[in-house]
Amino acid sequence: MKKILKKISLVGGIVLSLTACKEETKDKVITTSEISFHKNGELYFISAEKDTLKHLEIETAISSYEQQTGLMYRKQMQENRGMLFIYENERPRPNFYMKNTYIPLDLIYINSNNIVVDINREAKPLDISPIPSQAPAQYVLEVNGNKAKSWNISKGDSIILHLD
Repeated sequence: MKKILKKISLVGGIVLSLTACKEETKDKVITTSEISFHKNGELYFISAEKDTLKHLEIETAISSYEQQTGLMYRKQMQENRGMLFIYENERPRPNFYMKNTYIPLDLIYINSNNIVVDINREAKPLDISPIPSQAPAQYVLEVNGNKAKSWNISKGDSIILHLD
């Protein structure tokens, strides 16, 4: 009988301590730190006439996690910056969307020859609609919305990429 009482007492103590822990954390607010820019390289847009159109600092998205997260949860991005998604192969890119993305973006699709093959301008924040490329691409560059137009970036322009 003493052994059974000890077991009941032990189990009761565990339940009480678990309940006490649960109550302590119930009102605790969990916050995530702001995601900041991490420069991984530089990218230059070159016009068909071989003029430099724009120089950007870029952050790369190479791993599956980086590509799934992209620019989500960021509240702003400086004008001379962008995120470059780097894929192993060139193919249509149908899976981009703006879920949890708070800033409007231009998506610039670039093929394996470093040529701009498509541009989707002014993607709406928080929109889950797909933003597909109209041509196969190996790279996708996200920049602030309306920048492709103001920088005069168009299909047929090329890039020079320098990764750190």
